[in-house]
Amino acid sequence: MRTVSSPAPLKNHIRLEMAAVPDNVALARVTVAAFASQLDFTLDEIEDIRVAVSEAVTNAVVHAYSDRAPGGPSGTVTLEAAHDREALTIAVADQGRGIVDVALARQPAYTTDPERMGLGFAIMESFCDELDVVSEVGRGTTVKMVKRPRAAKAPRAEGAAGDDRPV
Repeated sequence: MRTVSSPAPLKNHIRLEMAAVPDNVALARVTVAAFASQLDFTLDEIEDIRVAVSEAVTNAVVHAYSDRAPGGPSGTVTLEAAHDREALTIAVADQGRGIVDVALARQPAYTTDPERMGLGFAIMESFCDELDVVSEVGRGTTVKMVKRPRAAKAPRAEGAAGDDRPV
């Protein structure tokens, strides 16, 4: 008799593709906050997620396509989020000009635009459990963030009951 193993836990996920325009920063922030509320995040943690997403999408809007002619096409930002009930993973990607030196760009106060403070990556890093930035000049940038609810990070007492709430 053959046994069938249970399938891997399904991840819930969303994908939002939007024009790289300032009006869509708020849309991305609200969308991810609503999606994140499916996990056991506190209100403060949801706000951290909102701010981190705002920074990532704003970077794409402001920097990725800044070499395009005024009035021309705005470019696209893709936002993907997924969770497995344990962690929320968010990816913000563009197909813009890319970052020449990611390590330098991640340094607090580094900016290529004197009108900006250069704190976007520092803010994302401080509000997330993991931050990964992959970029290729002329091809675009992907920022991946992972956030786990504080409750999931807290050590459980031996023999403590798990969360039996229905999905």
